[in-house]
Amino acid sequence: MKRLALVKPVLVVAMLGVGSAQAAPDAASVLEASPIDDIVEQYPAMLSQGIREGLKQRGQVPPMVADTVGYVVSSSFSADKIEQQIITDLQAQLTDEQLQAVSEWYQTPVARKISSAEIAASAPEAWPQIQASAPELNRKYKGTPKAEMFDRFDRAARATESAVDTTIAVQLGLATAISALSSESMHYEQLERRIENQRGMLRGVVGQQVYDSYLYTYDKISAQELALYLDFLESPAGKQFSQVVTSSIQQAIMEPVESIGRQISRFMAPPAGSE
Repeated sequence: MKRLALVKPVLVVAMLGVGSAQAAPDAASVLEASPIDDIVEQYPAMLSQGIREGLKQRGQVPPMVADTVGYVVSSSFSADKIEQQIITDLQAQLTDEQLQAVSEWYQTPVARKISSAEIAASAPEAWPQIQASAPELNRKYKGTPKAEMFDRFDRAARATESAVDTTIAVQLGLATAISALSSESMHYEQLERRIENQRGMLRGVVGQQVYDSYLYTYDKISAQELALYLDFLESPAGKQFSQVVTSSIQQAIMEPVESIGRQISRFMAPPAGSE
């Protein structure tokens, strides 16, 4: 399991006891204890699905071509490479004490319950359920402590900020795919500037989607359990862990985007001598 979460050192001491001297876990074992690796495994499929559906909705290419582009996009992102990037950065940027705190949090029953919910909600097939349940969940939680906790959660987990960055990466991948298939090609830097200029608009749209996802993901998590999770995210170790993971994922996602258009051009080019 893997993802974003941490806990109060006092709770860890109470659960595990004091005085047991042991070596601090390494970054790989911490990632293994968290839900992040399971969530990262969904990223290639998620990005591929987003770009494939975007192409089909725009109607600019035949469905078969959109599926081909989706395949190229999926093969451009490696969950293993993303995970390795996270491990490298965690090992370099977290202290042994911080790694220990993160590891201990993820071994608690509350963290495991939350991690299971996050993994399930991160699957691409969960998105239609999130959209369908959004109106009801918004009514259910209006004015409740869980709704009031969202701003605190959003700041601690950098959820909207991270989602906006990922959306821009998907949009950039979609734009490079369309550019590669169009006679009106545009340089990657031009596409990047054009999409980056939409960040303000995207923040509003994505912010609502993040809130809907938050309500869906933590629907079965009590306010007390969520408060423990937020305590973890706001702790020094939890904050550093979340920041490093988010930054590592964004870096690993953005790096292949520029090459997608070139790969699609080669993939879709007619065989030599076919004309």
